[in-house]
Amino acid sequence: MLDGATEIRPIAKVVRGMPANDGAGVKLTRIIGAPGLAELDPFLLLDEIRSEDGADYIGGFPEHPHRGFETVTYVLAGRMRHGDNKGNRGTLGPGSVQWMTAGRGILHSEMPEQENGLMWGFQLWVNLPAKDKMMAPRYQDIEPARIPEITLPGGIKARILAGKLGEQAGPVEGIVTDPTLLDIALPGGVAAFDLPLPPGHNVFAYVFEGAAALGGEATRVGRGQIAVFGPGAAVRLAGGPGRILLAAGRPLGEPVARYGPFVMNTPRELEQAIADFQSGRF
Repeated sequence: MLDGATEIRPIAKVVRGMPANDGAGVKLTRIIGAPGLAELDPFLLLDEIRSEDGADYIGGFPEHPHRGFETVTYVLAGRMRHGDNKGNRGTLGPGSVQWMTAGRGILHSEMPEQENGLMWGFQLWVNLPAKDKMMAPRYQDIEPARIPEITLPGGIKARILAGKLGEQAGPVEGIVTDPTLLDIALPGGVAAFDLPLPPGHNVFAYVFEGAAALGGEATRVGRGQIAVFGPGAAVRLAGGPGRILLAAGRPLGEPVARYGPFVMNTPRELEQAIADFQSGRF
């Protein structure tokens, strides 16, 4: 718990994710990137895949391009195989996270390895600043054992995917937006815990199990809803039982020119990205 002078972030907005389809017919919930929340600088998109019916996800995401941003894949259940035109290959299992920097351009695929059973996970898109949009592509594939989990007051458990929590740092490194990404499990009846986050960062919390009471007003946020926090120095977590994907990132404050899998700063750069892809220069 922080001292009484710490400014607790209020809840600015609560939005429910909406059903959507992407890839080769994959059914998902779109949370950021939908009409209710088009973006939250530097976050461009957040999708949740959650189904036990293989018909909802088996088509996966065959080879497709990206330029100008980063994709973060976090798998809770099931297995996702990935590959790209640079020769990178791997499989993400339960508890794994991948931070892929598309940079100047990459062609990759993400395909489920199973035909039935629970497939559950998230993909988050994080923008890159203009100076880094044409950097070389790279991956950070993180196995579950490398992700630290700490216990906070009140029995709260937090997996640190990126950023720092106290003296403990997550395994994802070198990201220009200085992100924090946490998987937080709240037991029932948490009175209040104040989690410090960089005051200038934009922050959201997506509740993917149960419910939580968030912000200074203890706003109840339930399964399938995202809470966007206003300015402050800490987020207040209470209530439960519930489980939350909490993210913070430094806003870029730059214009966004976006078309499908390309995110640039100007329409001219967007046209160049499309031309480069069509001419095989990725």
